[in-house]
Amino acid sequence: GFTGVAFSTWALLPVLKQQDVTTAYNATLTTLRRAHDQSAADMRVYVVHFATPGTITVTQNALGGPLLLTTVLPPDVTFHVEPGVPTSNTTAPTTPDGLGTAANALDFDQGVPGGSITDVYFQPDGTALDLNGNVNNGVLYLGQVGNLYSSRSITLWGTTGRLRGWRLYLQSGQAKWNQQ
Repeated sequence: GFTGVAFSTWALLPVLKQQDVTTAYNATLTTLRRAHDQSAADMRVYVVHFATPGTITVTQNALGGPLLLTTVLPPDVTFHVEPGVPTSNTTAPTTPDGLGTAANALDFDQGVPGGSITDVYFQPDGTALDLNGNVNNGVLYLGQVGNLYSSRSITLWGTTGRLRGWRLYLQSGQAKWNQQ
């Protein structure tokens, strides 16, 4: 009857919400990988720009250049840092790959003054640089507001363009990042 349908819908809500996070994480990682790979294939620079709450644009050569693609996250998932994630880059449990202190949801250009924490310039040789030509290491965070264990992150190592995905888990009573 009707109550069975209502119960089933309520029981599915957490699963559907988690699916939105997985979709957003996969879309973000795929967009970054596509920009990285396309820059090498086309022998051009591609700029990935992140805008809160959840839009990614990839343009050719410069911000405002020809658009390669736009990715929009599901509306219940945003680029943000949920209170409770690890914030130390030296003491366990650490931030993903020990990058940053989880102060910014979009935190590229680690250790480089004057760069942009929201932009990555993928080069034809596979590296990721900032606007000023500095190696661009960084991390981004996404998840659902108010849901600590929906938190995901992606780290970028600029010298190789290597991308690594992370998921936050409760382990031994602590929130810890595990590589995906």
